[in-house]
Amino acid sequence: MERGVEWDFEPTLDRIAALMDLLGSPQQAYPVVHIAGTNGKTSTARLTEALLKERNLRVGRFTSPHLVSVRERITVDGESLSEERFAQVYEEIAPYVELADTQGRRIQFFELLTAMAFAAFADTPVDVAVVEAGMGGSWDATNVADGTVAVVTPISLDHTDRLGPDIPSIAGEKAGIIKAGATAILAQQQLEAAEVLMRRAVDVGAVVAREGLEFGVLAREVAMGGQLLTLRGLKGVYEEVYLPLYGEHQASNAACALAAVEALTGGDDPLDVELVRQAFAGASSPGRLEILRRNPTVVVDAAHNPGGMQASLEGMQEAFDFAKVVGVVAVMRDKDVATLLDLLEPILDEIVVTRNSSPRSMSPAELAEVAIPLFGEDRVRVVERLDEAIDMGIGIADAHGEFSGTGVLITGSVVTAGDARHLLKAGSV
Repeated sequence: MERGVEWDFEPTLDRIAALMDLLGSPQQAYPVVHIAGTNGKTSTARLTEALLKERNLRVGRFTSPHLVSVRERITVDGESLSEERFAQVYEEIAPYVELADTQGRRIQFFELLTAMAFAAFADTPVDVAVVEAGMGGSWDATNVADGTVAVVTPISLDHTDRLGPDIPSIAGEKAGIIKAGATAILAQQQLEAAEVLMRRAVDVGAVVAREGLEFGVLAREVAMGGQLLTLRGLKGVYEEVYLPLYGEHQASNAACALAAVEALTGGDDPLDVELVRQAFAGASSPGRLEILRRNPTVVVDAAHNPGGMQASLEGMQEAFDFAKVVGVVAVMRDKDVATLLDLLEPILDEIVVTRNSSPRSMSPAELAEVAIPLFGEDRVRVVERLDEAIDMGIGIADAHGEFSGTGVLITGSVVTAGDARHLLKAGSV
């Protein structure tokens, strides 16, 4: 049954709330860690899940968008639902979805997936669900759940057509996941976002923990394949924690995940430090400064807005000692493309502009029009297909020679990252 496209919807909780009532409110069957913010949501969700799994809890995780398969969005115990289980969950809730439709509330695509996740988690049953908001917070479909812990990752400008034109209005939407009696875990924020989030927490009577004050990263050093951290949680200090992810932003995501799990567990005792080390040492975040191949080194990153791109580029420069970088870039036409390319220009020696598999992808010709004034014509290559663009990027790096220190960065969108992982046959997520 046609449900429209994910990015075209009417913002309201009425439809999903009605469907949840018909389903018997499965989102109330387990505690929820609810995660909103502009950047870092999926990585924080995966790190939170890793800690909870290490405590021998059965964890449901709902994230979006997906890299390759829509089934990635709904996981139990770290595994995507199988094709059979995914179809079964859909079939189980379909009659209720159709009933909601007949009541004049046509359930939309993201709402359907959200309902499937909540129903699957209740049916399993899970001990706790880690739920990433799709867009915004207040009217996001996931907000039918009342998070015991609400995590807000860094807020910056994105989806301004939907969430508002400035940081305070975007923060106001995302603050909607903070509910009465919850604990709000706030990542480091711009002052104007922090003020909005704090005001919401006070209004609803939530407990607040702020990165850099109540918890945070005490020390960080680059290590082989990642970084070594000392983290201050809400209940203790955790030393010599290896995180196999790159960049200061991932250290921050780990600190937020740690604080969220401490808040969820209650009591005053810190988590077992070995448990934290084990959980984070085995963590992954596919498509986030992920190495897809060597000789030359090909890195993929899902950054698609200025805040995310800035963090990713800083992480890449810190973690990879590239003498030169060739960029393969495909972006969505509704993004701040000029700023994304402006951030990339000092880092990239050459840029291959192309398209990804989404109908929202900007055409290579349009992308080149933005890139050439910034990079100069000699540094810009235009390739219609992503597979050929990746081949060209690798070819340029190869031409510099094996010992030139040239890397390839594929970036610009979550879809670009997913397509690249598929084309280069990366492992499952």
